Amino acid sequence: MSDIKSSLQEVMSIDGALCTSLVDASSGMVLGEAGTGVDMELAAAGNSEVVKAKLNTMKTLGLGEAIEDILITLDNQYHIIRPMAAQKGLFMYLVLDKNKSNLALARRKVQNIEESLTV
Repeated sequence: MSDIKSSLQEVMSIDGALCTSLVDASSGMVLGEAGTGVDMELAAAGNSEVVKAKLNTMKTLGLGEAIEDILITLDNQYHIIRPMAAQKGLFMYLVLDKNKSNLALARRKVQNIEESLTV
């Protein structure tokens, strides 16, 4: 079991990691962050809306599934949003340099870190 600070530092050890945060999706507030390159307060608020919109769409469609992660691909970056399975309402957010990262490996590592995080 890991705490927020050590979990975010572990996320930052992923190849290509630029910055990361743990976010309360209901309020859009950052609970912890590491790294630089993106305004995490602004990103947390915006990505909370992305998570809420996806959950609402899934509900409307009658999908009884959970979101594993949401991937946003930009020209030079990957943005991974991973809702926490054990801590409903929280998600991990990671920004990766597209040229320095392995997306499949990063997604797997974020999953492992998220599963061991206690809040």
